[in-house]
Amino acid sequence: MKSEDVKKIAMVGAGDMGHGIAACCLLGGYSVVLRDIDQKFVDKGMAGIKASFDKFKEKGKLTPEAYADALARLTPMVDLQTAVKDADFVIEAVPEKLELKKSVFADLDKFSPRHAILASNTSNISITEIASATSRPDKVIGYHFFNPAILMKLVEVIKGNKSSDESIAIGYEIAKKIKKVPVIVKKDSPGFIYNRVNQTSGVFLSKILEAGHPTPEEFDAALKPVMPMTPFELTDYVGIDIAVHGLEYFAKVLSADYKPSDALMAYLKSGNLGKKTGKGFYDWSQGRPKIDLSKATKEYDLNHLVALQVNEATKILEEGIADDPKEVDLAMANGGGSPFGPFVLAQSIGYEVLLAKLEDIHNKFPLDIFKPTKTMAAGNIKV
Repeated sequence: MKSEDVKKIAMVGAGDMGHGIAACCLLGGYSVVLRDIDQKFVDKGMAGIKASFDKFKEKGKLTPEAYADALARLTPMVDLQTAVKDADFVIEAVPEKLELKKSVFADLDKFSPRHAILASNTSNISITEIASATSRPDKVIGYHFFNPAILMKLVEVIKGNKSSDESIAIGYEIAKKIKKVPVIVKKDSPGFIYNRVNQTSGVFLSKILEAGHPTPEEFDAALKPVMPMTPFELTDYVGIDIAVHGLEYFAKVLSADYKPSDALMAYLKSGNLGKKTGKGFYDWSQGRPKIDLSKATKEYDLNHLVALQVNEATKILEEGIADDPKEVDLAMANGGGSPFGPFVLAQSIGYEVLLAKLEDIHNKFPLDIFKPTKTMAAGNIKV
């Protein structure tokens, strides 16, 4: 099969990610079946797609004809067997639980045509594990979109241990057709590229809390002039519970160094999880917190965070998760808000500057994950 043979996509899961991905596929010209376990979830997903298209139409990004045509190619569905029976490409976006994903994939394998590729929009779970529930591991790939899928550009196309090159190539081409920026993750590894590179910063924040200085506001105040949403503020915005779960997952599958500190866990136990509960590191009851720039710490600056990212990005290369620094930069620049990837930043700031910052962190918090890699110490990666 080639990517041009893919005409019909089945989207399994109509939640925020699912309906966002379905909308992207419709805009790319595909026929899409949107499926969930209950009609109310399907209806909510359909309404989400229509709301996105309404906005695009208002802004002149979608003509009335294109709007009508896209919605005409969308079919809502509750019955899984009917939803996937003639699909060429199936994307799963159900909650991040391994056993749930495996049971869904066992059903997809049973009901989908033999030629169909089965793709999982997991942000962390092993593709090899998910594929083990099927009789076609060569046709199972990771397909990690970022939230909100309708706007974010990056799609990580992940190779499980048995994924075929053909399946990966088809996933890559479809992502391009729906106007995304695909990056191939060559080795199935926790967090893939984007989440892996960012996760050490979470450990760093957790350790700063444990040290008791600087305070979250003092730390954020130092970065506010160069970052629209600063690290502690962003953690509050996303949810402290989400940050803790990410760290716990990495602690289990990658290194015990990721274990969240007691100081971070205290927020979780208190139920102060950030914006959604009205209080976390900041008080959100009156809206977005005002960060007092006069409180800026002198202990840390932006280059400490860049140093952590660059060091982690060198591990991606050393471990064969990606083999081209340009691809790592492409993933990092398109998965978040930064215009530049870590290697471009390292080149402009200077590896020796960043190495000193990393050693500063490692001296204060002597964890192996903060140790400079050989590649980082050599400082010779050019992009």
